[in-house]
Amino acid sequence: MTLVDVILPLPLKPTFTYAVDDDMALKVKRGCRVVVPFGKKKHYTGIVDRVHHEAPEGYEVKYAFALLEEQPVVLPQQMKLWEWIADYYICARGDVYNAAMPAGLKLEFKPKVETHVRLAADYRTEEALRQVLDSLKRADKQQDLLLTYLHLSAFFEGGPYEVSKQDLLAHHNTSLAVFDALVKKGVLDTYPYVISRLLEEERQVTGLKPLNANQQRALIEINLCFEKQSVCLLYGVTSSGKTEIYTHLIEETIRQGKQVLYLLPEIALTTQITERLKRVFGSQIGIYHSRFSDSERVEIWNKQLSDNPYHIILGARSSVFLPFQNLGLVIVDEEHDSSYKQQDPAPRYHARNTALMLASMYGAKTLLGTATPSVESWYNATEAGKYGLVTLKERYQEIQLPEIIPVDIKELHRKKMMYGHFSPLLKEKIEEALTRKEQVILFQNRRGFAPMIECHDCGWVPRCVHCDVSLTYHKHTNQLVCHYCGYTTIVPHTCPECGSKDLRDRGFGTEKVEDEIRELFPQARVARMDLDTTRSKTAHEQIINDFEKVKTDILIGTQMVSKGLDFDHVHLVGILNADTMLNYPDFRAYERAYQLMAQVSGRAGRKGGQGLVVLQTGHVDYPIIKNVMNNDFEAMVHDQLAERQVCHFPPFYRLVYIYLKHHQQRLTESMTAQMTAQLIKVFGEGRVNGPMQPAVARVHSLHIGMIMVKIEATASFAQARKLLLQVEQLMRQDTRFKSLQVYYDVDPV
Repeated sequence: MTLVDVILPLPLKPTFTYAVDDDMALKVKRGCRVVVPFGKKKHYTGIVDRVHHEAPEGYEVKYAFALLEEQPVVLPQQMKLWEWIADYYICARGDVYNAAMPAGLKLEFKPKVETHVRLAADYRTEEALRQVLDSLKRADKQQDLLLTYLHLSAFFEGGPYEVSKQDLLAHHNTSLAVFDALVKKGVLDTYPYVISRLLEEERQVTGLKPLNANQQRALIEINLCFEKQSVCLLYGVTSSGKTEIYTHLIEETIRQGKQVLYLLPEIALTTQITERLKRVFGSQIGIYHSRFSDSERVEIWNKQLSDNPYHIILGARSSVFLPFQNLGLVIVDEEHDSSYKQQDPAPRYHARNTALMLASMYGAKTLLGTATPSVESWYNATEAGKYGLVTLKERYQEIQLPEIIPVDIKELHRKKMMYGHFSPLLKEKIEEALTRKEQVILFQNRRGFAPMIECHDCGWVPRCVHCDVSLTYHKHTNQLVCHYCGYTTIVPHTCPECGSKDLRDRGFGTEKVEDEIRELFPQARVARMDLDTTRSKTAHEQIINDFEKVKTDILIGTQMVSKGLDFDHVHLVGILNADTMLNYPDFRAYERAYQLMAQVSGRAGRKGGQGLVVLQTGHVDYPIIKNVMNNDFEAMVHDQLAERQVCHFPPFYRLVYIYLKHHQQRLTESMTAQMTAQLIKVFGEGRVNGPMQPAVARVHSLHIGMIMVKIEATASFAQARKLLLQVEQLMRQDTRFKSLQVYYDVDPV
């Protein structure tokens, strides 16, 4: 009996064994899809992990229902990557399968089909065609329809070419009965035609741009680095021309007959980069991210398995899961960005680190590019010797980095000199920029109108009924929204606690900034780019295109506006409140704050002269503010490394956060405390912090406990993972804890 071990798209750690009939046994391979029963009434599309003849003990195997294809849809390197992700990020391979594959491949995918029309074989000679046209003289509508078909199909110019039934009827504007009559007479044939959802537009290719001396030097150094090491960190200041260097590396890789994976942290970035790459590489590039429909993603997946795959894949973090037949180069742009880390659900993988592993499995090279490297990558390049390092410290065309002017908003508030959330200096500079027909970017890393509303009389604050957070006020929809679970409610007219009508908003988000800007500068054309305005598939592209074409004067946004966007006419950037980033309770807060401020500052003055950044903060004397002003990344990272070494944080220690969830608070607290005690016995007190409460201790009505485990970077992580799972199994021997959810976040950001 031939058996197959199958990975199911469920959060279950083992594979499941099924039997296959004799016919299927001749065709089934590792990586193929099979439909199998699971449980009493359910069936799933699983991925074959192993074909063998070893009968399992303890249960009778069921038979697989069907084999969906004879060629694997998951390649051996992908299976190997899935296994690594499941092991390293402590989750099930079923979780990885769920994240990796489009939903359309978890069932029998149906291609998009439309009905096409062709001239029947008996009428494709001139003589036969003349006779049939003569025979239709008394059926003038049928004759006209046939002539329309001949025109659309370019029959007399060397056709017939593809003509859809829908187009034919639309051009002739006739009834379906006339069409059916020609089909019944055998003059026209209909047949199903598979339509690709991938837009293969033809465009003129312009070729590579020449590099300047600094870029050429960097390219040479990268190639020299790749001769010795497989990973190189390119540390290049904003607007230094990193993308042009990437383009030359891509061209060289394609010339060698290999494929390229180009990762970006945000979907918004793909809009500009796509245009730049398509000007050089045309239809060789494929785009892949979550805003595409599932059908489009399935087609890209299948194209990558075909004999004519894309040479370049450009996409967000899920692109690491695509099949590659001959991967030669991986580029991780903005490698520092926290958006590369998947938060929920599992697998909680980091796309940068996963891409490094993927490249190593193919023997490919990896280039990490950024103007603000992560502390870990900088350490790996400068002290650990794991990566090569190439620097590019001059902007393209030798334009100076922007001047950064700090403004003490605490002092201005004390003197009552603030215009809403705008200092006199920022307001003045916006006016000057608009007068000169220049564009402005305003950065506030918080969406919504206000983080909360509050009763001025009793201090009541509306909170989410499912989560331990205050509700964010969205003025334009007049709703209070939970940004954790999505719960919404209308804004009350009076305080439910004391009946007061004096409800005031506290803090401010991008929506309030937009309202204030429209009031201060009514003549300005204003747009906002945050999660609320970019939910549709093309919203990012529309906002960015309008700003590029100077249809927008002022762009207000969250961190989306900080990431690698390139605009010619932006002279001024305003950072409205740096303190919201500095006061975040996380050991990475200063690193993240520096990166965000430096990146958004880098949007100013990229073309035509030095830009200006007005940085509003209540802490102008903080060292991190001085680091940003002086563009002194190395001073920031030096201080952070010294602090982290003392406190046992990355890159010197690896972190694992253990989360425990349950609807009953006492049960969560009890298991968190007991598990902490067991972990201390195993790992030692210095390596375990807990029990802890996360910043938000209840989400979706589940109470959350948290434990932090610190593991030396030099220690065996495989052994640490084994010990963690042993402790969890020990805890689950207590029947009270069997229903608790336990999951792990390895290398949290």
